[in-house]
Amino acid sequence: MTVFPIAPEAVAGAAASLGTDPTTLADLLRVANTPGFDRWREQIKRTGGCSNPIHLTGQTVTRDRASGEVLYSYSTQGEPGGRLRIACGNRRASRCPSCAWTYAGDTYHLIRAGITGDQRKDVPETVRDHPRVFVTLTAPSFGPVHNRPDTGRCRCGVRHGEDDPALGTALDPERYDYAGAVLFNNHAGQLWQRFTIRLGREIAARAGLSQRALREHCRVSFGKVAEFQRRGAVHFHAVVRIDGPDGPDSVPPAWASTQLLDEAIRAAAGRAAVTVPASGPHPERVLRWGTQVDVQPIGALGYEELTEQAVASYVAKYATKAAETTGTVDRRIGELAELDKLPGLPAHTRRLIETCWELDGAYPDRLLAHWSHMLGFRGHFSSKSRRYSTTLGALRKVRADYRARQERQERGYAEDLDDTEGSTLVLAHWTYAGHGHTPGESWLAASIARDLRLNRETAREALADLDDVDGWEVCA
Repeated sequence: MTVFPIAPEAVAGAAASLGTDPTTLADLLRVANTPGFDRWREQIKRTGGCSNPIHLTGQTVTRDRASGEVLYSYSTQGEPGGRLRIACGNRRASRCPSCAWTYAGDTYHLIRAGITGDQRKDVPETVRDHPRVFVTLTAPSFGPVHNRPDTGRCRCGVRHGEDDPALGTALDPERYDYAGAVLFNNHAGQLWQRFTIRLGREIAARAGLSQRALREHCRVSFGKVAEFQRRGAVHFHAVVRIDGPDGPDSVPPAWASTQLLDEAIRAAAGRAAVTVPASGPHPERVLRWGTQVDVQPIGALGYEELTEQAVASYVAKYATKAAETTGTVDRRIGELAELDKLPGLPAHTRRLIETCWELDGAYPDRLLAHWSHMLGFRGHFSSKSRRYSTTLGALRKVRADYRARQERQERGYAEDLDDTEGSTLVLAHWTYAGHGHTPGESWLAASIARDLRLNRETAREALADLDDVDGWEVCA
């Protein structure tokens, strides 16, 4: 192969036109001219353009159990670099937009199935007739912060713009309750649990039943997601539904109404509490939800954009977020000195992280330093009750089975090659061999991800008029 030298100024000009740096462009050209580039590109397309793919080495052999005949064999020895690249599966958009997009889509379908019903996901369409509300539970105040009130002027006297970095930061950092803020985040999951327990009691009281008897009449299901406010406090959005005693397949009792559910939620939110015992110089605290509790009946919210689909989209959107809205990092902080290497870290966020480390010794079982990058929050960002709808695992299995059928068709095998009767035997051995991309590979992977997403959006728009098409563009 003849290699023609390229002048440095030409490389710089080409890099500028592509919106990248000369080093990345040089690596991009190297990757594009490497033997096996087409196969590498195919691997990345199969990951959806994953930003940080997992590299595996190994092999798999499928044999007929009776005869021992090899039906199919595969080895990574023939792959580019001797490796197979698979998607990282990270839900965070800040870490991998491609995998986060898939995760958001799964969350959308999971939440929407619990609102509208979907027989393919084992939820009957009759759940539309069950009491359903969209709930937002917020954190209490830990001190005044810069905001954009209805009057337009903040307490500091300034009219902040929507992107003003001062929004959410403390007006008086010396008087702001940073300890209360990180302890609330740290116990938010436990507070949600107390809320759900209290909710059952409140519903039973309004129905004139004991808690034991309530189980014979109805079941409360939910799907929720956590969101960080700009001030660094966690709050929860949830779909809450009342079913009959056997779950979504059963009819709720006649007394179960949206109004009753609304009243019970507000009462439960006001009474749920978690007590943090005193430790050293730190006094005992009783953590509660904030006074801003929003409960809206789904499908009758008074706002056209908040339809059943919009609620599912809203929940799915935040399932891929973490605390990045506050300017914090999306990786664990090994030691407090690492903050000095983050010059762009906002002062308010830095104080929250530092407070996590300061309180770590006083509350060793809470792992505050370990979760300091999450400003103390250690719960699940997305969760649901058992009978709310299908599971993320079930949705992923459907996708994996679909791809397996595609591969069997490409190889000319029968649809039931891997049937459950044990007619085949699969022997596999895989070894972790690294992860990630080189700079040039990363640029190409991002380009592939953009193309795939554009193709999906174009196809969705073309099918938008069909009744069975689920759109969740809000999550994109």
